[in-house]
Amino acid sequence: MQTRQIEIAAFRPDHLDAALALSRQAGWPHRVEEWQMALSLSEGMVAIEDNRVVGTVLVTPYKQDCATINMVIVDETMRGRGLGRSLMDAALQIAGDRSLRLVATTAGLPLYQKLGFHETGTVLQHQGLAGDIPAPAGTDVATADDLRAIMALDHLAFGADREDLLSYLAKVGEFAVIRRDGGVSGFACLRAFGRGEVIGPVVAADIEDAMKLIEHHIARRPGHFLRVDTTAKTGLSPWLADHGFVHVGGAIAMIKPSAHHAAARAATTFALASQAFG
Repeated sequence: MQTRQIEIAAFRPDHLDAALALSRQAGWPHRVEEWQMALSLSEGMVAIEDNRVVGTVLVTPYKQDCATINMVIVDETMRGRGLGRSLMDAALQIAGDRSLRLVATTAGLPLYQKLGFHETGTVLQHQGLAGDIPAPAGTDVATADDLRAIMALDHLAFGADREDLLSYLAKVGEFAVIRRDGGVSGFACLRAFGRGEVIGPVVAADIEDAMKLIEHHIARRPGHFLRVDTTAKTGLSPWLADHGFVHVGGAIAMIKPSAHHAAARAATTFALASQAFG
């Protein structure tokens, strides 16, 4: 069997069950709800052999400037045949001239490097049961009126407009905020994910505020299974471990800049929305 016998087709909602099976085969914790969210925010492709989905890729655009490439999975029986390259070529066509980001496994690193991506840091996954801690001072539950300010702050931290993603998160999750000088100076989202809940994105002016925002959600979820995906450069990983959230794995953050890519940031993302969305 040759790769040329495999069809690369648009990812449709009726492919979701097969995509879920692939992510479970890969050992990912995603539920069908995570796939539905990803597809609703993205455009993607599937690889099909004999009416069976054997590979997936999604491209999540943030307006015209940036996109993430995510949910790149190849059936374990099909690896080593160039299928990952075919899916990535299709994803690059979808993305156009946007600056691109992705989170890579060690196995996928050589392919992404060949395609012009370079490493920008290490993503560290922490998870565990929330302890029984007091609620921190200085944080509030966000209201609907805060959403525009949250979007603006996220834009400063991420470097692209993620309005669609944050609007979705506001519907399925809950935000905590820190207010200063009459405005929102930091925020953290909590939503259902995998076997429990995930805290992210977390955007703040400094690490102390990031810790307070995370503690806000921990305090409201004693005994619940929580996950936080941070990056090594934030310095948050040791603090998470001290709070009982074990470092269970890592991945490699990568970027393929466009000609108009700008790296400067006026705020810091201390935890990702997910490894798919950045």
